[in-house]
Amino acid sequence: MPPKKKIPPESPPTISQKNDDGGAFGPPTGGAVALAETPGKKQPPPESPESIRVRTAVVFSFWAVVIFLGLPIWWRTTAIYRAKLPLGDMMAWADGKVCRPVFPLRISIEAPFLQELDAQHLLRTTQHALDDHNDFSAHHLRLQLSQSPQATGNATVSVEGGGASAGAEVGSLMGEDQENVALLVRLLPGESGSPPNAILQSYSPTLEVFYPPNQIPSTSSTSSPLASFIASKLQEIFAEEQAMIAYILSTGASGISAQTSGSSGLVGHASQNPQPAQTSTRESRSSLIKALPADLQANLARRTTRSLKYSPTYHLTFSLFTPGATPSSWDIETAISQYLSPLLDSLSPISNFTIDTQVQLYASFSPSVRDPEFDPEINAWTLRTEDLSGFINAAEWPLSPSIGRAPTVNFVLYVPARERSPLVVRENGGNSWLVPQWGGVMILNPPASNDTSAPQTSTPQTHLSDSVLRPALLTFSHQLLSLLGTPQSPSSLPLRLLTLTRLRSASLLLSASSTLGSLARLTLALPSISIPRTVAESVDRTLSHLHDACLDLRDGRFQRALENARIAEGEAERGFFEKSMVGQVYFPDEHKVAVYLPLLGPVGVPLVIGGAKEAMRVWRRWKGRGVVGG
Repeated sequence: MPPKKKIPPESPPTISQKNDDGGAFGPPTGGAVALAETPGKKQPPPESPESIRVRTAVVFSFWAVVIFLGLPIWWRTTAIYRAKLPLGDMMAWADGKVCRPVFPLRISIEAPFLQELDAQHLLRTTQHALDDHNDFSAHHLRLQLSQSPQATGNATVSVEGGGASAGAEVGSLMGEDQENVALLVRLLPGESGSPPNAILQSYSPTLEVFYPPNQIPSTSSTSSPLASFIASKLQEIFAEEQAMIAYILSTGASGISAQTSGSSGLVGHASQNPQPAQTSTRESRSSLIKALPADLQANLARRTTRSLKYSPTYHLTFSLFTPGATPSSWDIETAISQYLSPLLDSLSPISNFTIDTQVQLYASFSPSVRDPEFDPEINAWTLRTEDLSGFINAAEWPLSPSIGRAPTVNFVLYVPARERSPLVVRENGGNSWLVPQWGGVMILNPPASNDTSAPQTSTPQTHLSDSVLRPALLTFSHQLLSLLGTPQSPSSLPLRLLTLTRLRSASLLLSASSTLGSLARLTLALPSISIPRTVAESVDRTLSHLHDACLDLRDGRFQRALENARIAEGEAERGFFEKSMVGQVYFPDEHKVAVYLPLLGPVGVPLVIGGAKEAMRVWRRWKGRGVVGG
């Protein structure tokens, strides 16, 4: 048999692959052959070039909208507006380098029975004596000779060797100058051979000095017992004011120093002045308090702590509380009009006041207060001193903390029951006390009936007349002055109110300056916080009124200084507590991520994946062309 021919095995069918342009790349790989031979799996038809171009255009169109339209709109709508603030000026005011508060007090001297040359020489001698004993240059007394209104012309007598405070102005005091006089000294002749004597008027800023005629210094003398006496009396009158101003300036400087030390880097960036100047300014101010005695510092600290923060308006609430049904009415309006309104009128240049009254029957003590105990030695019911702080039953007594924006000052008149009257404080036997930064309380133990001759066992009175309320209103007047920060001396009330004007001017000026510094540090510490245009306007107005207040203090116009300092404090507080700024202070970056991620995540993921696929396809196509071309 002839041998059989070998038939070569048939080669497997070749499946060619085409690129996107229809050209063949060559034989498929083994994986492609296996895929083609696998039964039950079918490849999708290849995309047409037109569909690929449409898909690419759609993806890039979405990205174009996001990049060229979405991002600019988002950037524009979410951009933070930051008004430009004069940070250097703000920090300079906060550090006390722009204004050094000074208080030149004008003392007018009337000498109707002295010759003009003798009066001028006595004035010079007294001014030298004042300057020699004054260790606080920020507070000094300037003497000026007052003439009759018919006198014409003004003259100035300069006293050498006294520095800034050694100036005695001689001239007529009319108009505005008369209003800016802190004290009027009236020299009147007394008995020959008697020592000089001085009387300070209680309801007028006037000091009457009675001098013996033989103590008038001659024009050639450099000292005089009368001049020394007048200088010592003036220093005694203004000693407490000088100490309080020194305390306010020193505590204000220490508060600013503490804030500055906590952010020294920010201060160095904001301020254009060198750091040694800041340190010397703070040290010079802080040294003021070191010159005050320790007991005086403690006393001033207690009085500052219990006094209310300054406000242009205060709301006074007078409340009558009684544990029973009587008394149920009182002549409070008449009593206020007679005994309190004159004081409120005198305080009107400093602050305004609104008043309301209320009566609360069946008012029980606070549960934390122990029941009064009867003391047979004094024949009275007594309260312990430690129970006075909890005497006010805040849970049941309707005492509103504030009405409107003005802080409320509460004055409580408590009338005890007849079987527990009289009621006093055990330790001192008093019947009134002050609640710091809140108000005052007085226990009124009235007679049992309207007829004072009636026995104590008769029916208790149901109505409190204005004469019965007089002691309570006088007590509330003293408590109000203490809460407002009025000094305790001298005895002349007008002088004390003038001192309060100067004290409030200094405290408001320092407070507004400190608020500006806090706002500047906040602006530097939070670059992402918005600064509205209203804040910049408030800062500009604050700086303007601070400058005017400083000039008014330097010129002795203390009432105008108080008005400018009050406006500056209000504008500084308004700018610092701007609602849009306060909200962003407590809005960290983590909150922004929590807001944007749920919104942009579902939209961004398809865009990113589609863009990545198209980028990979273009890259593979470019790489394939490079291989074929090679």
